[in-house]
Amino acid sequence: MDKLMNLKLKVWRQDDADDVGRFEEYQADDISPDMSFLEMLDVVNEGLIGSGKEPIAFDSDCREGICGSCSMVINGTAHGGQKGTTACQLHMRHFSDGMTITIEPWRATAFPVHRDLVVDRTAFDRIQQKGGFISVRTGSVPDANAIPVSKDESDLAMDAAQCIGCGACVAACKNASAMLFVAAKISHLSLVPQGQPERERRALAMVKQMDDEGFGNCTVTGSCEAVCPKEISLDFIARMNREYGRALIKKGTI
Repeated sequence: MDKLMNLKLKVWRQDDADDVGRFEEYQADDISPDMSFLEMLDVVNEGLIGSGKEPIAFDSDCREGICGSCSMVINGTAHGGQKGTTACQLHMRHFSDGMTITIEPWRATAFPVHRDLVVDRTAFDRIQQKGGFISVRTGSVPDANAIPVSKDESDLAMDAAQCIGCGACVAACKNASAMLFVAAKISHLSLVPQGQPERERRALAMVKQMDDEGFGNCTVTGSCEAVCPKEISLDFIARMNREYGRALIKKGTI
């Protein structure tokens, strides 16, 4: 059996959106290296509840790296720094016995903190609602090969569609830019035939909403790609810029 670990946690605590917030320290004792990071927090919360204290608030749902809700900065890196890994998939074996772990929420004006580690990421939802849809006939499911799509384009579309909207790209960016998220959403629908009717409108509307939400501009540092749990490529930002330029030309703006 692997040796159990004792850890020191420095956790951001914030009572509500109006609270200035502060760091508080906790002990995480007898932690199995096989636990996930969220399971470790569950153990700490059980101890806090047993002592009559408020548990640490954090978001989680699937705990399988699918939903993107486990958004937190661990030791200064979104999702903890393990390549292609969400916080819920991060295991305690990546930490050392006696280590101090600092845990914070995403830091971005467009992602206000609700409480502790819980942030409001509905800005992403509003961007998605502006163009993340297609106008196709509803009814029976069409045959999978009814509309030919080249393998190269289908593979590229699937690469972009992997984005889970967790917001790590925003948290890692010095400008709090949402370009990688928006680029993934615009790109994956522009690459398939079903996404063509809204192609130009989608690019213009989603970029405008991104700006309206208060996200910063991209300066291509690559920090977003480095922390993305689905390893979305920075190349999609270039593709989005081309889509946006194409939309402006077809609209007659430039």
